[in-house]
Amino acid sequence: MTIETLLTGFCGKEVGQIADILNRAGSPSSIALSGLAGSAYPLLATAAIPSLPQRQLFVLASKERAAFFYNDLEKLLNDRNTPLPNKRVHYLPSSYKRAHTSDEIDNSNVKLRSEIINKLSNRPDDNFLIVTYPEALAEKVVTRQFLNQNSFTITQGNEIPTDIFLQFLYEFEYLQEDFVFEPGQFAWRGNIFDIFSFSEEYPYRIELDGDRVDSIRFFNPETQLSIREEREIHIMPKIVSLYLEEKRIPLLDFLPADTLLWMDNPRDIGAQVGALYKNVEAEFEDYATGESSSTVQAEDLFIQKREFDQAYVRHPHCLFNTPEPKNCDLEINFGMKPQNNFGRSFDYLLLEWIDNIEKGIQTLFLAESQSQLDRLFKIMVDLLGKYNRHNETQYDIGALYTPLRYILHEGFRDENRKLALYTDHQFLEKYERVVIRDRYKKSEAFTLREIYDLQPGDFVVHIDYGIGVYQGLEKTEINGREQEVIKLSYKDGDILYVSIHSLHKISKYVGKEGTAPSLHRIGSGTWDKVKERTKRRIKELAIDLIKLYAARKSRKGFAFSPDNYMLTELEASFIYEDTPDQTKTLADVKNDMESAHPMDRLICGDVGFGKTEIAIRAAFKAVCDNKQVAVLVPTTVLALQHYTTFRDRLCDMPCRVEYVNRFKSNKQIKETLKLLKEGRIDILIGTHRLLSKDVVFKDLGLLIIDEEQKFGVAAKEKLREMRVSVDTLTMSATPIPRTLQ
Repeated sequence: MTIETLLTGFCGKEVGQIADILNRAGSPSSIALSGLAGSAYPLLATAAIPSLPQRQLFVLASKERAAFFYNDLEKLLNDRNTPLPNKRVHYLPSSYKRAHTSDEIDNSNVKLRSEIINKLSNRPDDNFLIVTYPEALAEKVVTRQFLNQNSFTITQGNEIPTDIFLQFLYEFEYLQEDFVFEPGQFAWRGNIFDIFSFSEEYPYRIELDGDRVDSIRFFNPETQLSIREEREIHIMPKIVSLYLEEKRIPLLDFLPADTLLWMDNPRDIGAQVGALYKNVEAEFEDYATGESSSTVQAEDLFIQKREFDQAYVRHPHCLFNTPEPKNCDLEINFGMKPQNNFGRSFDYLLLEWIDNIEKGIQTLFLAESQSQLDRLFKIMVDLLGKYNRHNETQYDIGALYTPLRYILHEGFRDENRKLALYTDHQFLEKYERVVIRDRYKKSEAFTLREIYDLQPGDFVVHIDYGIGVYQGLEKTEINGREQEVIKLSYKDGDILYVSIHSLHKISKYVGKEGTAPSLHRIGSGTWDKVKERTKRRIKELAIDLIKLYAARKSRKGFAFSPDNYMLTELEASFIYEDTPDQTKTLADVKNDMESAHPMDRLICGDVGFGKTEIAIRAAFKAVCDNKQVAVLVPTTVLALQHYTTFRDRLCDMPCRVEYVNRFKSNKQIKETLKLLKEGRIDILIGTHRLLSKDVVFKDLGLLIIDEEQKFGVAAKEKLREMRVSVDTLTMSATPIPRTLQ
């Protein structure tokens, strides 16, 4: 079965009843739905959408619930990577960073709201699906008349009066910058205007020939590369501002009259809207004693409870979880139950699935990654085999459940329709990531924004000319056209101008803190010598590594066994979904450990990327073969942190974890080392103290080293000796190039 197959037949009878009521002519229809559990709500909505009005608003009871519902709906409709002009599912957040405040505006949320308002205003006949929550619904929006009067239209081939255009940008709070990288910014460089409108996912670049518009195109603010050309654009004003003293109306009045509302209990939503209004009203009363020149009041920005109660009934609506619904045209109770809490017990899960077979209930298990489905399969095959050996009735793994590589927020159990759906993150109590589209967030690459953040006097490195000093941005004429360039100064007053198209050759200098580097002279050859010297050192390092690996190849190491069910359970219990990099790295580590030669592998990744989780799994793999593990860290605090992490992750496994550091007394350390020598400690964590002569392992199988570059020369020599015969896993958050500086 696939998700598409599930949607085709999901609650078919009920979907038909809902469609019949909502598609009939007359006054707005009202439907009350109850007994839906988990992700059955977005599944029902997705199954019903093709036969319902194509303009729909989903109002969930909380911001978190709305975000998860939006994620489910986006995935079910395959709308996640759709370009903005063709996108169907939109998320409408509140403009403000915190609830109950009206002065801290979040530009990313303003952008998401502006996209929707722009679409509703300029393309009123388009279909849309909007997901929101009470705080966002309570926020009023500008009128269509205001947008029509204050949006600025630019057409290719037409002339634009520059002074009037600039006045528009300043009046509606667009900020002039050297480069644009966020909504609400513009840059003016000679005959080029770069503008990041609040209603678009990418900024525009407008090229002028005098006052005539020569070309209009979207471009990527990070790479500066064009995305597509446009013949006409509409630039929206900033629609959320305390200084925008224009009439605003409820969102429900802005929507077309035939918009279908899917709504959690309206009584609860109305109560939240009312509470929000009271809080903001009290806030404005506090401001009244200040010197603010704004005449905007709470009633201008937010709706009151009575406005909500009057507005939502003017639209056709489907209500969920509404106690004692009144005057509804149709009431349906689906009788579903949420997914049970199994306490991460695979045994209990197996018993419920066997019960499902006996009751004729089809079981679906959803997981985001194939590796998670594979782990579950191995575990269930093992458990089902044990069950079949001790019971007369025999069950086949193929009939037990259907695995689906897919993810929804919550599972549910529907005995009436003979369907039970389970999600791996619920069963394993894992963290589920919510993704809200925000395409203007930056990567970690060296981008125009970082150039903008540089201050004159900062040291930078040019790949061809070496270390220089950033002197700022300048305008210069190239081939008769004015362009922006980056000015760098070098030794003896040498000056280098770098085009914005060559930013990939520049990086900010990273060196020893508090020590200024020596500048290079352009054309002197010093920088070439530095690069050559670095290459020579890399070759020497490579030769040393080759010698080490030759020695390791000549030694026969311990070949660890393939994964057993305990390791599979440990991996499945990780509360986060493995990243592709984690999956690949872990597979490589396991292959190395299972080979006949000692492993020597480096894992390099930034803080928070999941290196420790890989180390924990590798350590437990060694423990499963009755081998001991040493975890070597550079600091006392880090030893305690790693001990806590390892202990918590392995608390349900037959594995003893201990540590040694200066916070322990000599007596405690001696006792620990005695147990270690006797083989009664599986994993020992500590600083360079682990390299002392009195630390004796009964059967050491794996050495894990964290941030090896922070250890001294003597410690490194000791480690070099150990690496020849013991599997070694090294972790570092420091990129290799930086260690070579």
